Amino acid sequence: MNGTATLRTKFRGVKKELLERQTSLLIQSMTIDELYLEILYEILHNVGGCDVGCEAGQLAMLSYVQDAFKISNDKHKELLTQAEAKEPPELMLNVELVEAKDLVPKDPNGLSDPFVTIYLMSNSSHRYNTSVKSSTLNPVWEEYFSLPMRENLQEDSLCLEVWDFDPAETVKEKMTKMFEVKGVKGFRKLMKEIAITASYGKHDNELIGTANIPLKSIPASGMTMWFNLSKKSKLRRQGVVKVRLNFSSEKNSQVAAQEHRHLLRIMLLHELENSKVAPYWWCGNFSGPAEAILTQHVAQSGLSPTENALAQWSVYCSLTVDHPLSFALFNMLLEKITKPLQSGLIKEEDVKLFWDGAKKLLPTCFGQIRKLRKKTAGDNTVMKTLREVMKILYKLSMLDVPDSVDLFPSNVYGWLRSNDKGRLTIHEVLNQAAIQGASDWFVHILDNNECKDKEEESRLQHLIRVIQLVRSDLQRAIEYHDRVFIEVMNFPYSKALYGLYESKIASLVEPEVIEVCKSLKRLNYNEGSTTSVHLAGGLTGATGLGAPRVEDEPLAMGTTLFELYLALQRFLTLGQGLNETDWSSYAISKFHWWFFGGVAQWLDIAAYKALTRIEKAVDLDPLTVIDSTVKYSSSAVDTLQIFYQIKIFWTQLAWPDVEGSYTFVAKIIDDICRCCVFYSDRMSGRVDNAGRVSTVFEERFEVTSEWCVAINNIDYVRQSLEPFVEELGMDDIIQRLCECKSPVEAQRCKDTLQCVIANAIDTVKNKIVEILEIMVKKMMPSITRFLMEGAELLHQDCSSMDRVMRYLEANLDTLYQQLNNDNFSRTLDIVWEQLGEVLYELIQANLEKEKLATRIRLLRRRYFDKNKVSPNSNYLLFRHRKAKITRYIDPRRLTKSAAANLDAKRRPPSFFSNLHECLKIMIRSFRQDNKDIYSSETLKRVEYLLKLHGMETRELIHQYHLERWQEQQAINEPKMGILTVRAQFIEDNLKLEILNARNLVATDSNGLCDSYVRVGLLPEDSFANVMKPKTQTHNKNLFPLYDEMFLIPLSHEQRRVRDGLLHFAIKDKDMFSVTNAFVGEAYLSFGDVPDTVAPISSLQQQHLPLTRPSAIDGDAIKALESRQGDKQAREFLKKQRQKMPGKQFFSLS
Repeated sequence: MNGTATLRTKFRGVKKELLERQTSLLIQSMTIDELYLEILYEILHNVGGCDVGCEAGQLAMLSYVQDAFKISNDKHKELLTQAEAKEPPELMLNVELVEAKDLVPKDPNGLSDPFVTIYLMSNSSHRYNTSVKSSTLNPVWEEYFSLPMRENLQEDSLCLEVWDFDPAETVKEKMTKMFEVKGVKGFRKLMKEIAITASYGKHDNELIGTANIPLKSIPASGMTMWFNLSKKSKLRRQGVVKVRLNFSSEKNSQVAAQEHRHLLRIMLLHELENSKVAPYWWCGNFSGPAEAILTQHVAQSGLSPTENALAQWSVYCSLTVDHPLSFALFNMLLEKITKPLQSGLIKEEDVKLFWDGAKKLLPTCFGQIRKLRKKTAGDNTVMKTLREVMKILYKLSMLDVPDSVDLFPSNVYGWLRSNDKGRLTIHEVLNQAAIQGASDWFVHILDNNECKDKEEESRLQHLIRVIQLVRSDLQRAIEYHDRVFIEVMNFPYSKALYGLYESKIASLVEPEVIEVCKSLKRLNYNEGSTTSVHLAGGLTGATGLGAPRVEDEPLAMGTTLFELYLALQRFLTLGQGLNETDWSSYAISKFHWWFFGGVAQWLDIAAYKALTRIEKAVDLDPLTVIDSTVKYSSSAVDTLQIFYQIKIFWTQLAWPDVEGSYTFVAKIIDDICRCCVFYSDRMSGRVDNAGRVSTVFEERFEVTSEWCVAINNIDYVRQSLEPFVEELGMDDIIQRLCECKSPVEAQRCKDTLQCVIANAIDTVKNKIVEILEIMVKKMMPSITRFLMEGAELLHQDCSSMDRVMRYLEANLDTLYQQLNNDNFSRTLDIVWEQLGEVLYELIQANLEKEKLATRIRLLRRRYFDKNKVSPNSNYLLFRHRKAKITRYIDPRRLTKSAAANLDAKRRPPSFFSNLHECLKIMIRSFRQDNKDIYSSETLKRVEYLLKLHGMETRELIHQYHLERWQEQQAINEPKMGILTVRAQFIEDNLKLEILNARNLVATDSNGLCDSYVRVGLLPEDSFANVMKPKTQTHNKNLFPLYDEMFLIPLSHEQRRVRDGLLHFAIKDKDMFSVTNAFVGEAYLSFGDVPDTVAPISSLQQQHLPLTRPSAIDGDAIKALESRQGDKQAREFLKKQRQKMPGKQFFSLS
């Protein structure tokens, strides 16, 4: 036998019992020449039609295989001759009848009982039948047949015949189907069957339709297709049938698989060499000749799709180590292999072959994961590759790895940590691969961002850069990679990375931060100072606020430290999102405690920057409203914006510990309050010199818009304080305190914070009032001067009053237009308050002058004769007294000109009357609604005193009696006795009954009293012609029973005198004295006397408490004292002095 016959024996015609024994030997001894000869043989005996996409002629395939195998021409010709001498191959046509649809019904019930007959046209005697599917038009068979093929392959055809099976039934049995008939057509069919059965005794099967499939139309790789069923007598389609077709041979499967793997390797290397395809790009698409050769080999070797896929898997996995192939290719192969592996349909040798390939592929997959950062994040190709890698790992993880296979050998996976529980799973290795990649990247970050400067500032900046780079890597993982890992492998990739990064960052940052916080220098400053600031540690500087000129320390250091805090905070927030349930176990979760010592520094820096910006905002403020809808200027808006920057800082700080939060928010609130006060002071100083107007004739103050805007600014900032504090989250902190501590302690903390806020608001309010007072004080000299002139010349020249009204109107109009309602109301109150104080000082000064004049007269009488006075005495005494007067007048309230006006001369009653009239004119002008006319207590008092000092002497005397009557009304327990009377008006007559007196004060040495009652009517000038009744004297009795009746006729005018009084004076009659002793007096108002004609005995008795003058500080008495030149006043005062002989109205001491 020649060489060709020998090779033929190796691969063709060997009995099955010998083939298996030869298999292993043949696999090992096969040469390239033998494989090449086999491929040439298969090309020469091409089976089936050409596959779409791999159409190639015989010459093209021969040329391609020669190039791929790198065979010389001579050798090629020799082997080709041997192949041509071989006998044609023995092939089988494999047919799978899957199903049919929409078959034409052949039975009376509208259905059919179909089965299929198949055969080759060249051998029609060998027919194969499927099973019968009863009563259906859509049968499913899924039955397999193998038909031997002859040499005339290109001309042969496969025939399919679909029949309706009819069982052998009698006429009687046919008749029982009468009730199953469907429609008229079914009935006719049943009748026909009955007639045929009755005539011939049987009924043959009925053809439904046929299909003819030329074998040359079947691709070498096989096909699955739907074919139409037709019938000669019918134009309409009779249904469709689905058939799966392919060729096979009887070659040994192991030999065939080995051949195919060898062929695949040669073909693939040749393809990669010629195409110069990029790494990871080749996805299994061979050129046309190569695809045709491989397809023919699979068909003629009888390889199943699973065996073909396993061969491809083995070859591709071994080649991808040196020539990276597309991961999509491996995924496609796993789709074909996974199910047979899980079902146990693959031989043990093939299973080992599969896992050997997986061992070679997995390092490339895990390498892709470890080196993921070297790829462009978000690139479509990169993301597609990652997804394919994840799919490969997922499919492999779903398979059971044989115990004999070490999938992760230590010599390949040196970075793997062993598992105490046993062998590592793909999920565990995936986790370690992700962590190892992150660890390598962290080392890369540190190596490429080395901190060369050892200063603290530089070290902090270095840490911030490291955290930012790590966070950027995590962001890329979350945005691009995490979804793929979770969707395919259910592996939290970003969470695994975060677990590594956070521990490394914690170990890197914590000691550095604690050291820096310990070395921080505290910033001490005084917001009220504009000269210097002192820093703990001896640093000083000088700027507007005393800001230290140390840009790097401590301001810059604190700022950088806060930037590091924010970087860690953002990093932790990222971790909280990745691990919502167990993030507190991270080492970095308590990072805020590392910075506890630096928070106070940050708050000081924030407050210092706020004060600096506020000062600058005030300096740059033009003090004009920012638009027509508001009444404040730019600095108020800037200040509020500065406060909100502090709020942003607090929000960014987000201190998690509730006790620390309370401490820090309390400091922030205190700092904000101090900033409010600081702004108020600066704004007040800004407008201090505004509004001064100087002319040749006068110097006065005018209210300007700058004053109004400044006041509105301060008020705007004050009103914004409480809402701002609420936005700091104080209520939330108190609630958390209540939960973790106790409600009592939480309430105490809340009260403390509210007290701080309330104090700040009150301070700013007081500052507003202070500015308003300063403004009004600047107005007072002009107002006072105009009022003095108006009071002097009220009824002679009205221009003075007009001037004061115009001055007030102009200034108050400015205030009304530009201030808000509350501040305008405050301004009016302050105007009236200060006006009242000025007028009150004027009145007091007038009283002091009168007292001084009285003292001079007394001294003149005592030390000089009545007509001669030492030339210097008046001057000396006046100078002495003037010094004392100034102690009563607040020098801050009056200017020098105002004081000079007060000191000029003593004012007559007409002056005060005119002044009172001027005051009433002003009040009527500015309080036309009469609401709360005297909101100022001082103004009330002044108005009353002006009214009092403007009275005539007689009116003052009656005012004194009215005050005495009011004192009597307030007595609850009389100490000097009681007088009982009855009184009534009968038309214009006064009927008076004096009944008795009780508990009189003893005036005689015997402890008794000889009393009588004298009745007078007040005011005296109105009742000058009216008699003054007197009772009989009752001797030696402290409980006299007078029981006397008097009828006093009055005129009509006297009867209706306003504020009329009955004056009852009880005296002790003294036989040896010029005057009778005064016991006591009582008053009865005309208003308390009934006007009735009823008998007086039927009227109620009136018990009047007896009193004596005891006080010398009454307003009326003081007004009378100021009129020492008035005889009537002197005589009246003398009478009153007699009523209290133990009292002195004046003391020379």
